[in-house]
Amino acid sequence: MEEIKEVSIKSSEDIILARQAAREMAKRLGFGLADQTRITTAVSELSRNIYLFAGTGRLVIKALSQSNRKGMEIVAEDRGPGIPDIELAMQDGYSTNKSLGQGLPGTKRLMDEFEIKSEVGKGTAVTIRRWLR
Repeated sequence: MEEIKEVSIKSSEDIILARQAAREMAKRLGFGLADQTRITTAVSELSRNIYLFAGTGRLVIKALSQSNRKGMEIVAEDRGPGIPDIELAMQDGYSTNKSLGQGLPGTKRLMDEFEIKSEVGKGTAVTIRRWLR
């Protein structure tokens, strides 16, 4: 049975709900505490980005099973302003909101797989995956 959880991001409280949903699924799938923390930190960052830059969006959290490995996939998507320069946005220290500029590159470092697609005026989709070891 495929396990999928969707969380709409419309308020700062939804960031907490997204973190909880990701942590619960990670725990059920057998991720250790360190990986649960990595996953919830990444989810927190992506949810916060949706809330701050797009206003609304959603996270889809999904259990993965491929061949003999298991993991999680999180897709964060919005219909916000988009990212005009993804390469620049992925550089450590780059920020458009006076933060430390560690969000997206930090999220990439926390996960096993990271993909980002964005189109100015249409929105952004970030897909991250973490595999059980």
